[in-house]
Amino acid sequence: MPSHTHAYRGSFLHCLADPAHAGTDAVAYIDDGILLVEDGLVVSLHAADKTTLQGDCTVHDLTGKLLVPGFIDTHVHYPQVDVIASHGTQLLQWLETYTFPVEQQFDNMDTASATAAFFLDELMRNGTTTALVFGTVHKASVDAFFHAAQSRNLRMICGKVMMDRNAPDALCDTPQSSYDDSKALIEQWHNTDRLAYAVTPRFAPTSSEEQLQLAGKLLNEFSDVYMHTHLSENMAECDWVASLFPDQLDYLSVYERFGLVRKRSVFAHSIHLSHSEWTRMNKACAAVAHCPTSNLFIGSGLFDLRAAMKACVPVGLGTDIGGGDSFSILRTINEAYKIQQLQGFNVIPEQAFYMATLGGAVALDLDNHIGNFEPGKEADFVALDTTATPLLQRRASVAQNWQSTLFALMMLGDDRCIYDTFVMGESVKRGQAL
Repeated sequence: MPSHTHAYRGSFLHCLADPAHAGTDAVAYIDDGILLVEDGLVVSLHAADKTTLQGDCTVHDLTGKLLVPGFIDTHVHYPQVDVIASHGTQLLQWLETYTFPVEQQFDNMDTASATAAFFLDELMRNGTTTALVFGTVHKASVDAFFHAAQSRNLRMICGKVMMDRNAPDALCDTPQSSYDDSKALIEQWHNTDRLAYAVTPRFAPTSSEEQLQLAGKLLNEFSDVYMHTHLSENMAECDWVASLFPDQLDYLSVYERFGLVRKRSVFAHSIHLSHSEWTRMNKACAAVAHCPTSNLFIGSGLFDLRAAMKACVPVGLGTDIGGGDSFSILRTINEAYKIQQLQGFNVIPEQAFYMATLGGAVALDLDNHIGNFEPGKEADFVALDTTATPLLQRRASVAQNWQSTLFALMMLGDDRCIYDTFVMGESVKRGQAL
């Protein structure tokens, strides 16, 4: 098929680097720009008065909208959609009361497929175009998820939960079955279209040493897959890990023992880490998914972003549905800002925006593909309506600059601000009616 160019006109904002290190040069804003996309990839982004449109080019007028890279959710559980906003427990009770009962339903392919479809559509409705996702212990849950993601041409990472102890019998696999099922899923789905696989032990307490050893074996056999698990979310959890692995220095060392801490390892939460653990995370090139809505809703604690930044550990944002109570990355930023305020750290808007876009891509080792509008990147982006509500409209009318507008959007915005979401340059909300 001959190539066809699409031109999107509006205001643009994206990160070129980490503002914590590059300062003001890290973020580029164009008040009136044109993004050229061809075959789903970015060709260029320049000011409108410096862009010449030639040949067969379709122009999409998004003037008045703020176009940003697609949001990236670095930790979320798609099977937990139906337990979102469930009342009154902390982590370990949450698992027993809500999570384990609902996950038992995902041996049914119809249930898994219907939930995956709703989940992915809800992500896109909230402007999220890439996510690192937990399935359940059932192989069918991941097959269903990848089929749904593939049909939507999304860049997604998912994995089958490995869990052989301290859980209901109906949700327990075995070390060998978890290895066999994971290997089959890797061979079928990893690097197929825009999909990737994550080896996914739920967390140390629900995996035997043999299972964790086989998880490490999978990482050695398939060197470019991901490793996705939970780390130091809740103090009772940390105490439990210490009792189950008394010979280990700390929580992170449990995973280190089995070769699970490395590049493309993403640890959700990581709230209660020592200086030594942060240092070792940096040395291993591992990353963290910060999940503020979940940490507050379940009462797990306050994430130390300053420690992560000081240790130069990549940090992305995670909604952690269903412990988190919103699919919206804008809402997630809101809570992340407040958590740091409680610790005396004032996060600048550019840093929060970085974590939601390019920083999330760095945490997932996907910054060569997504995260900003550099030429050759995949054209996943969002058109934001910065005046979507009367309050936002009033606030925007007195904003002095784009930084002020951005911060107000992060504090006051939600799914109503998502005017449109684009996947590989294709609208998924409004189609061609632009």
